[in-house]
Amino acid sequence: MSDTAQSAVPSGPVNIHVRPPLVSFDFATFFGLIFALGLIAAAIYIGQSNANFLNGPSFMIVILGTMASTSISYTGDELRKSGGIIGRTFFRSSRDASAMARTLLDMSALARSKGVLALSQAENELRKDPFLHKAAQYVTDGYQANDIDRLLGQEIDTLSERHRNAAGMLKRAAEIAPAMGLIGTLVGLVQMLAELDNPSNIGPAMAVALLTTFYGAILGTVIIAPMAAKLERNSMDEIMIKTLILIAMTSITKQENPRRLEMLLNAKLPPEKRIRYFD
Repeated sequence: MSDTAQSAVPSGPVNIHVRPPLVSFDFATFFGLIFALGLIAAAIYIGQSNANFLNGPSFMIVILGTMASTSISYTGDELRKSGGIIGRTFFRSSRDASAMARTLLDMSALARSKGVLALSQAENELRKDPFLHKAAQYVTDGYQANDIDRLLGQEIDTLSERHRNAAGMLKRAAEIAPAMGLIGTLVGLVQMLAELDNPSNIGPAMAVALLTTFYGAILGTVIIAPMAAKLERNSMDEIMIKTLILIAMTSITKQENPRRLEMLLNAKLPPEKRIRYFD
């Protein structure tokens, strides 16, 4: 082994430690939503008016109408697959990109010093991350770098497409909700104009006209649109972790110097997450 290769392998034994994905409740999403709705409720309360902001027909037009209209744009299979992903906006998979990068460099250093089959000794540790375990198996099974890049790349693309469809569904619902509010406003106005000779019915019709717009604006702007943005952010974080694994596995297969892998990983990591593995 050349001096350059030796300098890229830490002295002493290389121990691989994998931090498993930890799914935790996203309090930022929850409290942000509660705070936003609380501000609206506080503004209504402070107004000290006798207006009733609860209206069944308005709620039905906006909520159920948004769900029905959104479902028209997608197939049943797409709705079923995206439902679970959308629910994850309140649950975040905590993954430390810097820790993953160090784990990948540990694997690279181990494979550099003892050969790629040495990675099988850490199989129990690698099982903590299913995607990492699968990628490492490709390496130890003798897959070529091009095959590993293609297989893992296809899986990442599939994940990205699934998350993109789910976020697109939320964005579509965010567009429809205010429109359903306007439809409800037109319904209320038609009812109001039809009852001009009966003053007792004008008030309820006007409530439907105004409250549907109110509900639609809250549903689209305060609830659904931020959830779509959070889903996209979570998806980007997950895809970045998997991309780091892909880069590392192809580098290990090509038997590249771990120093080069460190450079490649840092190029993908945001500045605050970059690491210095070799002094």
